[in-house]
Formats: sequence, structure tokens, C-alpha cells
Amino acid sequence: MDASDVEELDDLISMLQIDREPVASELEVLKSIYGDDSVQIWHPPEGKSNDDAGTVRYEVVLSFPSPHDEVSIKVLVSLPPSYPSTSTPQLQLLSRYIGAFGIDSVLFGSVLKTFISINGVEWTEDNVCVFDGLQNVLDRCIQWYEDHLNADKAEELLREDEKELAHPDNRAALVPIPLVDPAPSTPISLPKGVEIFVAEPITDRKSAFIGRACSISDPSMVPLILSHLSSDRRIARAAHPIINAWRCQVGGLLHQDNDDDGETAAGGRLAHLLQILDINNVLVIVTRYFGGIHLGPDRFKHINQAARNALELGGFLDEPASKKSSARGRKH
Repeated sequence: MDASDVEELDDLISMLQIDREPVASELEVLKSIYGDDSVQIWHPPEGKSNDDAGTVRYEVVLSFPSPHDEVSIKVLVSLPPSYPSTSTPQLQLLSRYIGAFGIDSVLFGSVLKTFISINGVEWTEDNVCVFDGLQNVLDRCIQWYEDHLNADKAEELLREDEKELAHPDNRAALVPIPLVDPAPSTPISLPKGVEIFVAEPITDRKSAFIGRACSISDPSMVPLILSHLSSDRRIARAAHPIINAWRCQVGGLLHQDNDDDGETAAGGRLAHLLQILDINNVLVIVTRYFGGIHLGPDRFKHINQAARNALELGGFLDEPASKKSSARGRKH
């Protein structure tokens, strides 16, 4: 930003202090937080005009924290004339890339909905909220970027493994290694008619969370289903293979239980999820693979989201209880 940009922004702040003092004060605060070089007035592209009279627009450059401090994003802030008394700001990503990854429509749309989404920022009348919104956007963009880095790294490792296995010397060396356990345990069968719906993994800092859900008609089915999953070596090797919760109504009596499987309080949170969603006759399981980096409270967010994704995949969120057992999806 050159001197003229700084002067232009200062002129805008002076003008706003006359009849929109809260907006002027907020801009001053944003300058002090992010630095003069990170905030500047937005000008429409050549050939386009700013048709919204009274709307204040400015750009803010947000830098990622270490270890990604070489990455930044640019956000357009639009403040309608009635902000902050009766209207929220609107935030829009001006950046087209975060690092080497092209921004997708899902992230772009979620930023636009920052003040109207359940995952966004709560707003109350007469309260300025741009800073809270910008921080919310920054947090989501960091998470999006790290997810893409992890996925990119996983693909790279997979390619390296395939390359290594393709080498003639390595193929020969692998011949004596058995593909199954010398004395495999007898797999536990699922109760008749049970389908387990498996959601796509959620990854965060090398940890992965996989949600599963299925219909149950009697509490006695639960240990059989959990035993079946535990007998799968891919699941059993997870740090927390079968975090679960279930609810089952038999006659007029509601049976329910949960298990943390070593992840303290995780089972109770899944039970609370089923309770607030008012879903009966369902068992939900989350498998967590630990990647070596502690996630803190974020792990509970991912466990709940993995469970919710599995419930949605199985049709448990949008169908009457009488029809949930016939939901269709990917069978485990």
C-alpha cells in the first residue's frame, strides 16, 4: 500500500466519524490490529460502478499464523448503510487461491454466509462485528488449507508407495510376506438385515475420523455390531476404534447407552447428539485414527460431525422413524 492509499483510508474514516461513528471506530481498530498495510478502500474493477449508494467497502489482508505465515487471503468487507443498527456486514473472498490450492465454491459460499450460518458469527443489532467475522473466516480458511495439505500429502505418500511396490526388487522382496494373519480370528457376522452406512473421513492434522450408522430394533444387536466392527483389522488398529452411542425404543421403553472407547466424554457427546436430533432405533459409531498431533477440543467437533455425516448418509435425519430402517447408502 502506498501513501495515497493510506491517506484515502484516513479520509474515509474522517468522513464516517460525522454520521457513522461506530463504523469509523471499527475501521480504526482493524487498522491497529492488522496494520495500515492490510486495510484499504476497495475500488470496483475497471468498467464497473459501485451502484449501492451508502455502502462502505474495503479490503482486508489476513495473514496465516505459523507454520503457514507465508500464506494470506484477501477479504472484501461490505457495510450497508444500516450497519450496524439493523444489518450485518457481508464478507467475500477476493483471493482465488490459498497457497497452491484453488478456492472451491463451498468455501467461497460459506464465507458469504458468515453472519447467517450456524457455523458463522452471531450478530446482535447495534453491535459492530467485522473483526469477529474476519477471524471466523481466517479460522475456516486455515482449516480448509490444512485439510488440503493433508490430502495432498496423503496422495504423495500413496504415489511413493505405488512407485516402490512397482520396482522389481521390491516386488520380489514382498513375496514371502503373508497377506493375512497366520491365525486370523473368525469374523463376527452382522445381525441379519443390518446395513452400516459409512461416511467419508474427516481429516485434521493427520488424524482421521470416520462415522458409521445403522438401524437397530433391539438392544441385543449392539454388542454383535460392535464386535463385527472390532474384528475388522483396519478399524481395530485405530486409537479409538468404536466410540459409540445408541438409542432403541422397545414398546414404550427407551433403551440407550454410550461408550467413550478411551476418548473421554466422546460417547456422552454422541449420546447428546442423538438426543437433540430425537433419533431412536439407531447406533452411531465413530472411529478415530490419531495422527500424532493433539487436536484439543477440535476432536469433539470432528467426532460429532463424523457421526452426523453418517446419520445423514443413512437417511436418519430426514425420514420418519418407521422408514429409517429402509434408508439407502453405501453398505459397509
